[in-house]
Amino acid sequence: MIRHLYANTGLLSRLVLRQDRVRLPIWLLALIGATLLVVNAFATLYSSQPKRQSMADTMMNPAMTAMVGPAYGIENYTIGAMLAHQMLLFTAVVVGIMNILLITRHTRAEEEDGRVELVRALPSGKLSNVTAAITVISGANVLLGLLTALGLIAMGVDSIGVEGSFLYGLSLSATGIFFAGLTAVFAQLCETARSAIGWSMAVLLIAYMTRAIGDVSSEALSWTSPFGWIVRTETFVNNIWGPVLLTFGAGVVLIGLTFYLNSIRDVEAGFLPSKPGRKKASPLLLSRIGLPFRLQRTALISWAVGMLVLGASYGSVLGDLESYFSEIEIMQEMLAQVKGVSMTEQFLTMLMAVLAMISTIFPMMAVLKLKGEENKGRTEHVLGRAISRNRLLGSYLVLAVFFSFLMVSLSAIGLGGAGISVMEDGLSFSTFYNSAVVYLPAMWVMLSVCVLIIGWAPRLSGLAWLYLIYSFIVVYLGSLFQFEEWVEKLTPFGHIPDMPVEDVSWPVLAALTAIAVVVTTIGFIGYNKRDIHG
Repeated sequence: MIRHLYANTGLLSRLVLRQDRVRLPIWLLALIGATLLVVNAFATLYSSQPKRQSMADTMMNPAMTAMVGPAYGIENYTIGAMLAHQMLLFTAVVVGIMNILLITRHTRAEEEDGRVELVRALPSGKLSNVTAAITVISGANVLLGLLTALGLIAMGVDSIGVEGSFLYGLSLSATGIFFAGLTAVFAQLCETARSAIGWSMAVLLIAYMTRAIGDVSSEALSWTSPFGWIVRTETFVNNIWGPVLLTFGAGVVLIGLTFYLNSIRDVEAGFLPSKPGRKKASPLLLSRIGLPFRLQRTALISWAVGMLVLGASYGSVLGDLESYFSEIEIMQEMLAQVKGVSMTEQFLTMLMAVLAMISTIFPMMAVLKLKGEENKGRTEHVLGRAISRNRLLGSYLVLAVFFSFLMVSLSAIGLGGAGISVMEDGLSFSTFYNSAVVYLPAMWVMLSVCVLIIGWAPRLSGLAWLYLIYSFIVVYLGSLFQFEEWVEKLTPFGHIPDMPVEDVSWPVLAALTAIAVVVTTIGFIGYNKRDIHG
């Protein structure tokens, strides 16, 4: 009887591998390659102990603790300690996102599109589909961890030992399995893939913020977050395996819960059923803006709350920065070059750049939602009405532009509100807000890239996300890796003035806006010319 529940799981597992034959290698190569490139950069740029100790001094402040986790191994800041301290958490977050997207794609999305029902009509077990998805994705996580560990060992860096390398790699594996299990549970609870991704991303964001607040103020709070567990492995210093086993165990429990929930529910049903709709559509839903807005309403609320809280979590540590910086000589050398501007204001520029790029994610998702609707064959039905392609694409773009303004504004409100409340000589709210909205032209350029891809090559939508990841790396880690200036200028975020340290450059902002308009126009031309795939 039990064997019947898993009939032909192996065949379905091969089908999952076939579907992700390109997607999975790209994810793995990107994550492993980024890790090894960081190791090489650290070994090259911080080859001497004095240089590493100087970097250690810059990390000893609450804002950096909130970003990357608590510092350890500071007394002897080796390459291994630098890697784990500055990159493990960031990489774990990306691994979590990878698992959320992949698991949803092969569970609830397949079910929503009716393919699971077709599979179940064949000689396959009730748990075969979800087992195949979890098996393949979990295997990919384990492979990611092992290849990362072997790559780190092969680098031959003295402070990156065998045990620490496997601990680093398997920490990523455990995090991936945890979020794979979490997403699989939400795939059982929710009726749509959109809701499953929304809830899973919300939990990931809450876990990151809980850890950030806990690392600064309460270690007990950090232990409520899976990211709080991972950063306490103290990899390459003390090599504590307990948190990895805890994360892996929690993931196994979630997977077990997934199997139970899947076994007691009907196909295409969810334990959190959607509310019954109105008998008659509202005037808003009948408009060309109303439909795409309704499709993204839940995600909008989740992201709006998340950006507000994320900004507030960073703002809550600003009150201590000035005193921390005043005690660290290297930070004074780095930040005291601008007269009349406090060190906190100069540090604010980096915080706002990070928040602006995070704020860009949801607007990009809003534009690319049109591609998803097209893939499901819904776009043809809409275009069959009295609506042109320009109006259809324009409605998604207008919403995305509005979302960009909303997200960056909420992050500034959270950052400024919390920052003003904890700073004795607080900055004005306009300083926080202006430092945020100045990034809007760069965000619009990113949206124009999405429109360009939708118009000419919708299958290459992943390039838009790669461009955003590239922007994050060169802007956030640019000073760390000492990139050439032209590398940073390849992203629109690299052209934004660092307010309030620098004055606003209206010609630069106007040029970015003009580029966004031109690229968007080219995208519209392509969308009008190409075939719509049902």
